[in-house]
Amino acid sequence: MKKAQFIIAAPSSNTGKTTVTLGLLRAFQQRGLSTQPFKCGPDYIDPKFHQVACGRVGINLDLYMMSEDDLNKTYQHYSDCADVSCIEGVMGLFDGAKKDKGSTAELATVLGLPIIFVVNAKATAYSIAPLLYGFKHFNPALNIAGVIFNRVNTASHYSFLKDACEDVGLPALGYLPSLNDYEIPSRHLGLSIENIQAYDRSIDRFAAALEKTVDLDQLLDVCQHEVRPKQLVKTTAPSNAINIAVAKDEAFNFCYEQSITAFESIGKVSYFSPMRDKALPKADFVYFPGGYPECYLEQLAANRSMLESIREYADNNGKIWAECGGMMYLGKAIIAKDGTAHKMVGIFDYTTSMEKAKLHLGYRTVHLGAFELKGHEFHYSTIHNQEKIPTVGQMTSARKNVVPTAIYQHKKVLASYAHLYFGTEKLLQELLSLYKK
Repeated sequence: MKKAQFIIAAPSSNTGKTTVTLGLLRAFQQRGLSTQPFKCGPDYIDPKFHQVACGRVGINLDLYMMSEDDLNKTYQHYSDCADVSCIEGVMGLFDGAKKDKGSTAELATVLGLPIIFVVNAKATAYSIAPLLYGFKHFNPALNIAGVIFNRVNTASHYSFLKDACEDVGLPALGYLPSLNDYEIPSRHLGLSIENIQAYDRSIDRFAAALEKTVDLDQLLDVCQHEVRPKQLVKTTAPSNAINIAVAKDEAFNFCYEQSITAFESIGKVSYFSPMRDKALPKADFVYFPGGYPECYLEQLAANRSMLESIREYADNNGKIWAECGGMMYLGKAIIAKDGTAHKMVGIFDYTTSMEKAKLHLGYRTVHLGAFELKGHEFHYSTIHNQEKIPTVGQMTSARKNVVPTAIYQHKKVLASYAHLYFGTEKLLQELLSLYKK
């Protein structure tokens, strides 16, 4: 049995991958096809756009953080019930953590899927041929099933691009005109959930444009790929169920679906809002994921009963894992871009500041005794007054260089800028084992 399965890739970032992906997801939904989106890499934002486009959240597939076995099982599990599986790539086709490791190309190799190549053709015509030739032949094992050109405003322009495809031996599937008033922004500071929902009309425009100038039937045809035999996965009810509370609202919502599934495999998961709820729910473990607390500082600071509830929980040896935005929230204060300080939980004495925003990013491996956990760091804030706070473990980059990112500790509270992946029960148990010491 075959069905349409493919990866959207490009020569570089800012080429149009997200625009094409969202347009395809909406177009297939309008045709009555159920489509499961995925995202290559650790990105939290694009999967939320995917959900707006087709009603299903994008699932992260990341070969740095995930084992091949975990990745394959995850892909099969989520794609099994969909008519179409669409993976949005990351950066350029061969851009990885180290050379092409963890890249879209490596993901295509591991999953054995065809690639739809998106190329920005603005200000170029037949000269696109050598670029296509290079990407086609750099790794002949990859299957570039077709090309969609972006920012093509006339049929005449497209004819030159189509000639280039024919001479290189790649199918030209069509093009998108320039849609400057409807573009999806690149990753930027303060892109909240409300901002994402506002792009619903833009996604409709993308889908309509694709229907006019891209042969979607041909795309579905060239991307037919054999469905792998379904693996039987043994599931057992949690033997020692624990209550797990997860912060979830506009300020805190960056977490991997697999990590929530892992939580559910060992206990009962409930959600709470640090912005609106008055106190923590009853919990044996609390998870504060990342997000954009800097966009909701007044609401978070004003909810004093919640701040007090969290402090009391921590002082009574409550177990907490907090990352990035969650870590910022547990500090003494967050300083806004205008220099205004807003009091936060105060478990830790550090403050974090959005003044003089500077991007910090990269894959991280956390070394904690005999085991490792992997994740990703992405933030613009800067931390101050953290020098005397106890820390545990050590972090290294994808190139195995030691980085200054720390895991801060107060009693049984652990917090870090790193977003960790604990999407299997084994990885989650490794994280929880830290609290037994």
